[in-house]
Amino acid sequence: MARLAPTPEEAKTLRSYLVDGRLTTIPAHEKKRRIVLRFLLERVFTEDRDYPEKEVNQRLALFHPDVASLRRYLVDGGHADREGGTYRRRGFRPEAPPTGT
Repeated sequence: MARLAPTPEEAKTLRSYLVDGRLTTIPAHEKKRRIVLRFLLERVFTEDRDYPEKEVNQRLALFHPDVASLRRYLVDGGHADREGGTYRRRGFRPEAPPTGT
């Protein structure tokens, strides 16, 4: 999936929360947090597939140690879906198999 270039406002927000590609802190302000979550989403959920929680944790840990909060924000913010211990970027769904004709 192609990454969209951030708007000037998004780039400014990302610069203020990222140092060497890692989050210094999770933004408390919802608008800024959404910008950071979209950044993470494009880097954690890179393929159209299900991700086990362990893999999501490993990928999120590359950006910030509080992976539980980041997972929760991704799901609660509507960026990802969780079913059991499996996560998927919202909007990605496997195609239904063709029905018999």
